[in-house]
Amino acid sequence: MHQNRPRTALRLPTASLCLVSCAADKLDRPAPAKDLYTSDLFVKTRRFVEIQDKRWFILSAKHGLVDPNEEIAPYEKTLKEMGKAARRDWAAAVLNALEPHLEGVRAVVFLAGERYREFVAPALSDRGIEVQVPMQGMRIGKQFAWLDRMNA
Repeated sequence: MHQNRPRTALRLPTASLCLVSCAADKLDRPAPAKDLYTSDLFVKTRRFVEIQDKRWFILSAKHGLVDPNEEIAPYEKTLKEMGKAARRDWAAAVLNALEPHLEGVRAVVFLAGERYREFVAPALSDRGIEVQVPMQGMRIGKQFAWLDRMNA
């Protein structure tokens, strides 16, 4: 477990896995995915999942499910520019890649926007996996404040 765990932090379920969305702000060179994305929101979210000491993956608009240590090059692609059918295909690829990591997982925690969750979360729920979205409905300022409290 992480030694600097905040006393007031949310405690995620024991058998849980976290999914974090990618970000537009990136380094200008290839890097491990956890380091490639440089937005303040991504950095704070990464800190949160690392404090929780949970397995986590990044949901990349271009690459689908990405291990945080996988080296990838910067890219320009968002789910916002994809139509519904393309997002459905993206979600199917994410679920296929996620499958080997779901053994023993009882909950998946999304730290990602609606477009990243829209087809993935219901498919997980249909499998009996609890879906949690702790920042659901929060505007960006509230997300920052929540993450700051959790990471304190």
